[in-house]
Amino acid sequence: MLIEYAKTTRNSTSYKGFGTGPPKGPKRYKSDDELVVPKRGLTLGGGSCLMQFCCAIRLVATHLLGWSVLVGMVFCYCLNVELMKSGNGRFAFGFYGAVIFVHLSVQSFFALLEQRYTFRNPPPPNYSTDAPSKVALQISAYQEDPDYLRECLAAITKLEYPRSKLKVLLCIDGNGDDSLYMAEIFETVMAEAGLRPVFFRWDYNYHELPEDVGDDENGVRLLEQMIADNQFICLMQAWGGKREVMYTAFKALGESVEYVQVCDSDTVLDPCAMLELAWVLDTQPNSGAVGGDVQILNDGDSFISFLSSLRYWTAFNVERACQSYFGVVSCISGPLGMYRMKVVQEFLDLWSDQKFLGEVCTFGDDRHLSNRMLQLGYATKYTPRSLCLTETPATYSRWLSQQIRWSKSYFREWLFNALWWHKHHLWMVYESIVAGTFPFFVLYTTFSTDYSGNLWDFIFLLLTIQIIGLVKGFFAGIIRGDSIMLFMSFYSCLYVTSLLPGKIFAMLTIRKKGWGTSGRKTLLSNYNSLIPVVIWNSLLLYGLIRTLISNDYSRLYEVRYDVVGALAYLGFWVYMWTMWRVAVQWRLSKKSDLALESETENFSSERSDEDDEDPGEDRIRRQSPLVSTSVQSHPVSDELTKPLLGPASVEPTDRSDLEIGRESPRSLVDFRFRVNDL
Repeated sequence: MLIEYAKTTRNSTSYKGFGTGPPKGPKRYKSDDELVVPKRGLTLGGGSCLMQFCCAIRLVATHLLGWSVLVGMVFCYCLNVELMKSGNGRFAFGFYGAVIFVHLSVQSFFALLEQRYTFRNPPPPNYSTDAPSKVALQISAYQEDPDYLRECLAAITKLEYPRSKLKVLLCIDGNGDDSLYMAEIFETVMAEAGLRPVFFRWDYNYHELPEDVGDDENGVRLLEQMIADNQFICLMQAWGGKREVMYTAFKALGESVEYVQVCDSDTVLDPCAMLELAWVLDTQPNSGAVGGDVQILNDGDSFISFLSSLRYWTAFNVERACQSYFGVVSCISGPLGMYRMKVVQEFLDLWSDQKFLGEVCTFGDDRHLSNRMLQLGYATKYTPRSLCLTETPATYSRWLSQQIRWSKSYFREWLFNALWWHKHHLWMVYESIVAGTFPFFVLYTTFSTDYSGNLWDFIFLLLTIQIIGLVKGFFAGIIRGDSIMLFMSFYSCLYVTSLLPGKIFAMLTIRKKGWGTSGRKTLLSNYNSLIPVVIWNSLLLYGLIRTLISNDYSRLYEVRYDVVGALAYLGFWVYMWTMWRVAVQWRLSKKSDLALESETENFSSERSDEDDEDPGEDRIRRQSPLVSTSVQSHPVSDELTKPLLGPASVEPTDRSDLEIGRESPRSLVDFRFRVNDL
């Protein structure tokens, strides 16, 4: 039974619980004049004359480099220099294509170096018991699916971190009765693990406190006292968005902990995830934040979720691993990231009250947190040793809404990020330009080719798109050691048909707020995101029809190329789709597996209580939440299962409680075991 902390005898303030306080006030944010920007490192307007001079030189040099890269790429693209060309002129490889190929090669090279260094420098054997830093784990929740939330909390109770230095806060965005089920799940899971949870249902949030009322009456003092005195806390507050619940946790915690780890309520953490993140910050004092490897929990729910799982792997283990080599990870992902709390407190109000084009920002909280760290000159890192699984949208409309929201924050934060290029490695400048301009080159190429009137040009474009996807998948497959990454070629088609118009739509609606993807308990489709996709693909279809009509069919050998090219493109799709259905799909994990497993565990637990005996091998074990749970699982050797627990130096001594895993495209075995042996 849920008992509000405010209604217990431990409450010595005037705030007596939910529904007893005065009405909440209007949303209030600090003005730009009230917000103080901290200065650290190479900053104009502070420090000695020599530092000012160095800062000015560096500032000019980095932006000159940025402009040089931009002009160079535009020049290579517009000049259309062909490095190689077939005798009949049907096939060509241009200078811009060579630039992209070199970029992917260099990016993969530095990513591999970072992976090797990370796996060859694990935490010492005693770190799991002697970790020196206090850590608070903050979980953001909004209308979460009960199965996902239960898995998330169960994994948290198994974290391999000293219990005396750990604090857990589940922050629920919304204090209505329709959100109470999440607090009940929190209380149940924590109690089952032998922990003492406390529950606080707040009428307000920090930005909607009642006017002319002190902290003793509005619950602020009681909230901060409760968080200081307890370890496992569930907080419900007035709805305000994800950034609002994160702000509440950060502000109430203050500097009572060294680090704060953020996590989403649909995320399942590896037992050693927190240890690995804390190890990076403990050993690298100039690093302000570190993120881990986020993989997909429900990659078998649909073809969309499967492609997302491949994109996630590439984004983290290639792109962010490369950025980490230079200490400039652009986004510490929300499901798995850790920050220095003392530094967060320096810019907390700047982050919470961020404004863009006069509007307060609500989305892009993780990317802006990362940018604030970079602004102060701190490095941002990535470690593949820290892992988690998270949910991804399985339906097209929900996936598209998510991508549009991420694109909004990307474009907004790209502009902010450019202000601090001079404080970091030049790779930050170079990659920002390449990544930021690439969509526009693809957009123009696709549109102009579609309306060129030459059918072969359009077919060759389709083949090129697939080849680029194969090249990216090839480099990722080398690092991962798994040919499954070749299916990234499918994602290229999704990029052109859906993400490109989504990015344009994101730029046009950048001021629109919201979570972007609705709560998973009541899925509400946002069909507005389909508008740009319908318009874009209608234009492409019209251009294709126009090209088919105006194409010259008089030359038989040219028609032969068109037919062969079209058949090759369709044949590639048929082959890859068949391989996915036959060899891949059955190995993936579905959301329904969680519900089935939960029912099986409950049945096994009840049977054990009734019979008062150990169910032995018949019982499904869940000591490591990252081990796959499909009914079609099969035994693997202890040697392959070992990497699932994180580094060997911190693995549990009793291996009998490990669940038997199975091979899977997103299994941690196929990556961690191979990279650790490089």
